[in-house]
Amino acid sequence: MEILEGIAVSPGVALGGALVIDNEGFLIPRSFVLRGAAEDEVQRFDRAIVAASQEILRTQNSMTEQLGEKVGAIFAAHLQILQDPRLRHEVEAAIREHGYSAEYAVTVTLGGYAKLFQQSANPVLAERAHDILDLERGLLRHLTGRPQDELGQLSSAVVLLAHNLTPGETAKLKPEFVLGFVTELGGVGGHTAIVARGLGIPAVVGIGRFLTRVTGREQVIVDGNRGLVILDPDEDTSARYRREVQHQKAAAAELEPLWNLPAETRDGVRILLTANIEFPKEAGACLRLGADGIGLYRTEFLYTSRREQPSEEDHFQAYAEVARAMQGRPVVIRTLDLGADKMGLAQADPEDEPNPFLGLRSIRLSLRHPDVFVPQLRAVLRASALGDVRVMFPLITTLPELRLAKEVLAQSMTDLENRGVSFRREIPVGMMVESPAAAILIDRFVKEVSFISIGTNDLVQYTLAVDRSNPCVANLFQTADPAVLRLIAASLRAAQQAGVKASLCGQMSGHAVYTMLLLGMGLRELSVPPNAIPEIKRVCRSVTVAECEAVAARALTLDSASEVETFLREEYQKLCF
Repeated sequence: MEILEGIAVSPGVALGGALVIDNEGFLIPRSFVLRGAAEDEVQRFDRAIVAASQEILRTQNSMTEQLGEKVGAIFAAHLQILQDPRLRHEVEAAIREHGYSAEYAVTVTLGGYAKLFQQSANPVLAERAHDILDLERGLLRHLTGRPQDELGQLSSAVVLLAHNLTPGETAKLKPEFVLGFVTELGGVGGHTAIVARGLGIPAVVGIGRFLTRVTGREQVIVDGNRGLVILDPDEDTSARYRREVQHQKAAAAELEPLWNLPAETRDGVRILLTANIEFPKEAGACLRLGADGIGLYRTEFLYTSRREQPSEEDHFQAYAEVARAMQGRPVVIRTLDLGADKMGLAQADPEDEPNPFLGLRSIRLSLRHPDVFVPQLRAVLRASALGDVRVMFPLITTLPELRLAKEVLAQSMTDLENRGVSFRREIPVGMMVESPAAAILIDRFVKEVSFISIGTNDLVQYTLAVDRSNPCVANLFQTADPAVLRLIAASLRAAQQAGVKASLCGQMSGHAVYTMLLLGMGLRELSVPPNAIPEIKRVCRSVTVAECEAVAARALTLDSASEVETFLREEYQKLCF
């Protein structure tokens, strides 16, 4: 048995036989054509462009129908790149001026682009290489006649092991046959991860080189919750994971009656369970599962799925759809949180961003670029006329930063008034607590906002100095570290004393093992992934506040994350469901 650690990008557990996909790329030799044959090669390339465009368009339509317009927009962006006149010009020049074959011209041109991205120190740009490689493979399939949909033709259930999967390849996977997948490359913010989560396929990426040690005859466990991959598990491990899968299925059936019940403790304390979403179409599922609202509406996809900046109207249509769908329930819209591990908008030269996690990202990026920030704020304000819409600023670290963001919001209100556009002037304004700086000064911040939301993903990262997307230090990313728990507890106390509402929307909120701890520390609103709502609700309805306070008091005395985790799991297992 061999246990590998990577980056968990799509939750769930998969057990099955391995299928190794050789997708290192096409090996196209350096080949030339006679001068008189150049026009024939150009025509072959043109036909490949048409065929690849049609294939991408079909994928775009399929993904839009299954997962919504924003996932489909990934492939709309691919189509724009493929049909860019500059790309066509460079490939044709390589054929006519250098005498390259169409295949080799495509490899040289697109492979060169991908290499530049891969060599970038900025992980945002490095992840873009996968999109370029996706286009290269599509063109080469049509030029060489290689079958274009081998992954879509699977007829038995397997676990895929690959060097990398591009977004287009991932979109072709059928969840009934692909139980899970593992890749050597990849990151948490890439388009492949987004598509995998949308399809509900457990996935772990960024494992590093391991395929040379795999024969393809192994049994594999993919733990998309913990970022683990187990090759040839022993019987005890297999049995434990099989029980976990069976338990998850049985629990899902048992939880269905809770969908329409409130999250209320045994002693009558009402807990608000809101949902984290990325796409407007998720709102329907949130209502079905009994969400009290949307606690975190991520807006990055409006930027990462296209080459041009989204307009104010693009923003408004996306926000209005959710505001209407939630039927008066609160909708918290977080402004742009791009940078570092996110794909998309690059506002700084990669050479100037040697450490993008500490660079130009989130609210810093928005304040630096009002041409990006203001249209988004206007759209949020316009949507506030349609429901209980609230605005939240990410990664606030200083009071001047918060005040400047609020000034830009106020100016956006004036702009709309001058245009005669209606909006809610008393729109609640909140901030994310994601850094030690924000947590330490929280008693000052809560005087200037309507609510706070604790983002544990970045809070853990910055408190423990651990890059959460780096598999080399993934084991050091400990959500239950005592230092992190103290910052959370202090933030909740300050909010309560100031009469300011507080929520928690990081990964921590979506794991039921932490629910008693969070309630015991005073949290009364959690924003969780939609599919986690029933389980979190079940815990809330099984405990009293006093029991939770006792758990929190004990947890805060422990010395390490492992001790806290062990204690919380023991307490969770004591609950009688």
